[in-house]
Amino acid sequence: MYYVEEVQQYLHVILYQILIGPWSSPKCISNEALCTHLVCKCINKFDSAQVNLSDGIHRFGRQGNIKCLCGLVGSPAQGILEPSKNDDASFVHLSSVISLPTASHGLTDEQKEFQKVAFDFAANEMAPHMAEWDQKEIFPVDTMRRAAQLGFGGIYVQPDVGGSGLSRLDTSVIFEALSTGCVSTTAYISIHNMCAWMIDTFGNAEQRERFCPDLCLMEKFASYCLTEPGSGSDAASLATSAVLKGDHYVLNGSKAFISGGGDTDVYVVMCRTGGKGPKGISCVVVEKGTPGLSFGKKERKMGWNSQPTRAVIFEDCAVPVANLLGLEGQGFNIAMRGLNGGRINIASCSLGAAHASVQLARDHLLVRKQFGETLSNNQFLQFKLAEMATQLVASRLLVREAAAALQDDRADAAALCAMAKLFATDQCFDICNQALQMHGGYGYLKDYAVQQFVRDIRVHQILEGTNEVMRMIVSRNLLSEI
Repeated sequence: MYYVEEVQQYLHVILYQILIGPWSSPKCISNEALCTHLVCKCINKFDSAQVNLSDGIHRFGRQGNIKCLCGLVGSPAQGILEPSKNDDASFVHLSSVISLPTASHGLTDEQKEFQKVAFDFAANEMAPHMAEWDQKEIFPVDTMRRAAQLGFGGIYVQPDVGGSGLSRLDTSVIFEALSTGCVSTTAYISIHNMCAWMIDTFGNAEQRERFCPDLCLMEKFASYCLTEPGSGSDAASLATSAVLKGDHYVLNGSKAFISGGGDTDVYVVMCRTGGKGPKGISCVVVEKGTPGLSFGKKERKMGWNSQPTRAVIFEDCAVPVANLLGLEGQGFNIAMRGLNGGRINIASCSLGAAHASVQLARDHLLVRKQFGETLSNNQFLQFKLAEMATQLVASRLLVREAAAALQDDRADAAALCAMAKLFATDQCFDICNQALQMHGGYGYLKDYAVQQFVRDIRVHQILEGTNEVMRMIVSRNLLSEI
């Protein structure tokens, strides 16, 4: 390995020129000869005139994909030039230019392996397509099924029904890493995992065997159906009814803002089988194709565009009693148990967006010149970057603490999950927004990934319980101890 610190600045400059300069057309971006010439012109201490940069340039591109020559936050902490896998040692590639605390700090060797697999998948299978999925509103089924082959379809589902059987902390680590490649897609995967876990945990043996294997393989996809047009934060007031008639429940009502709605196969639905309030709510599994099940129009959204969102409508929809999860009246408890984990998951997705945005901002400051010097020499921006890194690490620590508490079923788990969701989603949105600001006008262009991270994680402060509701949960927990 060659440790060549002085090369880093030159590479950043050249990459930036390629990104925004006259060579930025797709044709030129793939022109390895041009890229090689530019880099070798600046790095004349290498005897070889051949530098294998095509892979990195392709991944960087004008779409701002985050797996680039600069690597990912959480990779080894030093700038390293390594021989590539090519037997010709004259070919080299930059594997990392990192100075942030790594995302793997404090993890076991096994967790670091999970993390590496997820980072690699995000870089190779998600990041190159992130902008296209967003712009064309593509639900990337094939990519998610490849993720499921790595065990990401049922991360904390038990192994006897096809799950990976990992912990909540393992899950957080994986979702943070995947989100560096595409927040929107990872967020859907997290919702799918929550649904699979609910069936695994509260379903009987027959239900677990019937639903979980296909969900873990992502041969079938799942949606979580709690929110209604008239009941958002006040979830216990939901009105979708389920009337028992013979061996079926007949459902009437509608659900709003359902991720995957219309494209997914399994709907975990909270419905009212009894009187008012949370004790009258039950949970049933409704399969796509059931008569009386239909969907609203596909919503047009600010972000999260790689997953469809629709209303889910029930009109005399007859669902077998065999599809009831748990007992009648347990539905609200099942929903809240699912959401405790969902809050950790969505906070972890926010970490991934912030993780990537800090790196993008850092790289931009190193190459963008104003007033005769790079922005990295501006003390105000230095301090802002330091604050962003501190916010990221603090958020990560709280999320991982909450994940461990949930795994151990601690008494403070629900409050910690609310704290983590509140703190991490607020802080990480601020990080991404500040990263966009540091990019100036470029940050507002869809050619740059930072704007998509901002758009995709804004909704994290709303869903899985708004951050105002998170404050209610935490304050009630504190006051109940008096």
